[in-house]
Amino acid sequence: TGHPSSGAAGVAEGAIANVVVLSITRELGPVLAGLMVAGRVGAAIAAELGTMRVTEQIDALYTMAVNPIQYLVVPRVLAGIIMVPILTIFFTVLGILSSYYVVVIVMGVDAGTYMRNLNQFLKSSDIMIGLVKSLVFGLTITVIACYKGMNASGGAKGVGAATTEAVVSNFIAIFVLDYVLTALMYDGV
Repeated sequence: TGHPSSGAAGVAEGAIANVVVLSITRELGPVLAGLMVAGRVGAAIAAELGTMRVTEQIDALYTMAVNPIQYLVVPRVLAGIIMVPILTIFFTVLGILSSYYVVVIVMGVDAGTYMRNLNQFLKSSDIMIGLVKSLVFGLTITVIACYKGMNASGGAKGVGAATTEAVVSNFIAIFVLDYVLTALMYDGV
């Protein structure tokens, strides 16, 4: 007697979209983007700068009166601050589209109900908080990776150790910062 998405079941299924979209916007988008950048880009930054350190290329920059912080670190940090939020937007949009597909196409919930619930429950503050988190993650990832790479020593083994330290430190920092930022930003919400 009616489609499973009608009545109370339909309300529950419609609420699934709200939970999924809010979790993607607030948590999963920024955290997954941060973890991916930390694992791939953070490791590459630490390895590249570490190799430059142990092969004395950074010392050569000092000799040529080039500030290695301005030349090597600042562009990487700015790139992290810019690109992690962009990647977060991509993940968030992809997550919302995936949620739409599952809820509307697979589960058969009315598209109007989905969009109405989305507009009702997803606030611009949720999007902004996700972007602020990703900006902080981008800054943190690149600063840690640059620090570990610039302070590498001991040849190839030291570069490997610095790269591993950068990735592990970044993963821990992302989870700790996510917890702290969530507690601070949603305390009054």
